[in-house]
Amino acid sequence: MSTGWRTLLLRIGDRCPEYGGSADHKEHIETCYGVLSREYEHSRDAIFEFLLQCAEQLPHKIPFFGVLIGLINLENEDFTKAIVDTTQANLQDALHNENRDRIRILLRFLSGLMCSKVVVPSSIIETFETLLSSAATILDEETGNPSWQPRADFYVYCILASLPWGGPELFEQVPDEFERVLVGIQSYISIRRHFDDIAFSVFETDEGHSPNKKDFMEDLWERIQVLSRNGWKVKSVPKPHLSFEAQLVAGKSHRLSPISCPPPTSSQSSSEMLQGQEKHEADMKYPQRLRRLHIFPTNKAENMQPVDRFVVEECILDVLLFFNGCRKECAFYLVSLPVSFRYEYLMAETIFSQLLLLPNPPFKPIYYTLVIIDLCKALPGAFPSVVVGAVHALFDRISNMDMECRTRLILWFSHHLSNFQFIWPWQEWSYVKDLPKWAPQRVFVQEVLEREIRLSYFEKIKQSIEDAAELEELLPPKAGPNFKFHSDESNENTDGQKLSKELVGLIRGKKTVHDIILWVEEQIIPTNGTEFALDVVSQTLLDMGSKSFTHLITVLERYNKIISKLCPNEEMQLLLMNGVSAYWKNSTQMTAIAIDRMMGYRLVSNLAIVKWVFSPANIEQFHVSDRPWEILRNAVSKTYNRISDLRKEIQSLKKGLLVAKEASAKAIKELEEAKSVLEIVEGQPAIAERPGRIRRLESHVKNAEDKERTIEESLEVKGALLARALEESKDLLKLLFKSFVDVLTERLPPVSVDGKIPNLRTGDQDVNFAPQDPEAATMEIDNENGADNDSEPNGRSTKNGYNVGELEQWCLCTLGYLKSFSRQYASEIWSNIAMLDDEVFVGDVHPLIRKAAFSGLCRFTNEGSHP
Repeated sequence: MSTGWRTLLLRIGDRCPEYGGSADHKEHIETCYGVLSREYEHSRDAIFEFLLQCAEQLPHKIPFFGVLIGLINLENEDFTKAIVDTTQANLQDALHNENRDRIRILLRFLSGLMCSKVVVPSSIIETFETLLSSAATILDEETGNPSWQPRADFYVYCILASLPWGGPELFEQVPDEFERVLVGIQSYISIRRHFDDIAFSVFETDEGHSPNKKDFMEDLWERIQVLSRNGWKVKSVPKPHLSFEAQLVAGKSHRLSPISCPPPTSSQSSSEMLQGQEKHEADMKYPQRLRRLHIFPTNKAENMQPVDRFVVEECILDVLLFFNGCRKECAFYLVSLPVSFRYEYLMAETIFSQLLLLPNPPFKPIYYTLVIIDLCKALPGAFPSVVVGAVHALFDRISNMDMECRTRLILWFSHHLSNFQFIWPWQEWSYVKDLPKWAPQRVFVQEVLEREIRLSYFEKIKQSIEDAAELEELLPPKAGPNFKFHSDESNENTDGQKLSKELVGLIRGKKTVHDIILWVEEQIIPTNGTEFALDVVSQTLLDMGSKSFTHLITVLERYNKIISKLCPNEEMQLLLMNGVSAYWKNSTQMTAIAIDRMMGYRLVSNLAIVKWVFSPANIEQFHVSDRPWEILRNAVSKTYNRISDLRKEIQSLKKGLLVAKEASAKAIKELEEAKSVLEIVEGQPAIAERPGRIRRLESHVKNAEDKERTIEESLEVKGALLARALEESKDLLKLLFKSFVDVLTERLPPVSVDGKIPNLRTGDQDVNFAPQDPEAATMEIDNENGADNDSEPNGRSTKNGYNVGELEQWCLCTLGYLKSFSRQYASEIWSNIAMLDDEVFVGDVHPLIRKAAFSGLCRFTNEGSHP
């Protein structure tokens, strides 16, 4: 029976076998309360802990848990008083530890307890006023630090987010005090700085900023004001307490102990750089939870009140948060939220908004991929068509989509199709073949097909598009090596072919690496030079490792010293990467893997990879292929992952060192105590302890000191490695941004004489669009997203197709990737911003370059506008 009450608590509110398939919430609560009452004497502590755990991890069911606790309160006031006190202590702890999700959910839980007469309404008001006071203090120039507005916004957001759950009860029971809180919120909204998050919008705009559009806080406050004008009627929040009101009013309501918020972080400096760094730190610690993305037209999406949309979004995000890693359970709870209306379209929009959230999604993209797959299986008659509509709508706006989001969408879509036998109505997109090779829709289809081949094989993907045979020319070449020293018996072998064959013989003859290096130095370099030797060796080793990833890694692991000997400098490393690219010219995947592994074995440096990506041959691919960008992303990511790993290792060693010092001090103390006990032997004082124990204690001291010394040495080594890695990363950032500035400066159209910045998307305005589904092509972006509602979708054209020229598209793509790198590595960039300002962003840098580079940092440009 002990497992029974747990299952009933977990499934309360769900239409499930545990409750006989009933959807009657009152019946659920009565059944669950009856079982809890019977189990109370035997499992009081277990019920206490499990109720609190359920409230925190199934927050969309808080109204049901609140009523259960309210019913228990009628019989066991001490039990519910302990729940209230524990919740208050947990909230206080969460505030000081800055545990954002716990703060938000515990405030909702307290509101739910208040609705069930467990908590006094005036206590909730006092809690709200404490948070409001702290938020206002943070914004004060003298006593606070306005750079930390994200924390202040978060406190007020938590209040607003709990009002749909507790607002009706507060309005009814303590109207004057509640009105005081609302006035305080209005006052806060009026003094806070409007947050223009255009840099984090899924869609690019042509405007520098959009001051007339509401940010997330302003939008949420407006939704709450509409709710207030409508008499606090919320359809999306269950109200099971109303069915038990006659019983619940007999219980004793408990007061909350006052809470306190941590003091505002003091401002370190008045300099623009340090303030920007502080603001970035605050944004990272208190990120915006949702950037709303309206994918579907209003005539397709569910019609609901603004606050109901917010509540359902919050519930969806909570389920995604707490069931990360449990995809089946996640899908189950997503499709069974306790609301009385359908929400498939809103669910799709919310999940896609998280998948495309900038700078990073809360969880790995693969999680959202799996959830969408499971939702398609859980709702086979509804959700697949919703996903199809979402893909079509996003595809129609692909030309304005942020480059990072475009890459994520490609990876998600190809993986999604691989789970549904690669079935897609490709004929509806067959028109992209006639678009210019740089048109974003054409590139999107091309990249999706390339990624599909990675997940399957060429013939399978070719067969999947047989209904749209025109798209076959967008397929990449059939993967296979391009070995330049392949021996052909019908022709006379060249020197390269002979030497390659001889090298293969040496390897198969189990010659040592040292012997092979001597052979290269004696047989190839004197006659043909080092470059030719590198070409023969690298091509031959690549060919020997061409059968699979494992073969490649094995070859590089065994013979990397040969390549390392031939590549002592960046010039030779560039030639090596040229050779890899030529050998795997038909496989983007193998090129990326080979160069990534070579960087891992330090055969090529990250600086060399940046220079290679920005070489003329690769620059020409920036707008038509993801190939160079994938290699660059891997190199930069690997660099900073290494730094992150070293920091974690150092942190772990520091903790280990503290433990070792304590152990060493304890061992020394025990030895000294043992030696201090004396006895008189033959009239002379002598150590009373047995010699054997003294020797053991001395051994313990020596071992503890040795361990402490070993950890100190490891810490010193890791510290040196971290210092070296940070210096390398500084050089990497400098070279990366310098390369972007150089190539963009050469190609960007100049600023006009009157100072007008060129509009690279001008060509879009004259295109006659004929999208296949007019409704699907319509997409709104919520005000706080800062998207340009006047921008054109990238649909099918009856005349010229895609009207942005090749040079303009190249500039748009490259600026988009510059913005993406700036945003992705903002923390590292802020640490080196002074160096970048002095050595890269110096002089007459094009305004569009500054805008792209600084937008990811949320930094004001020199022109005085926020990018």
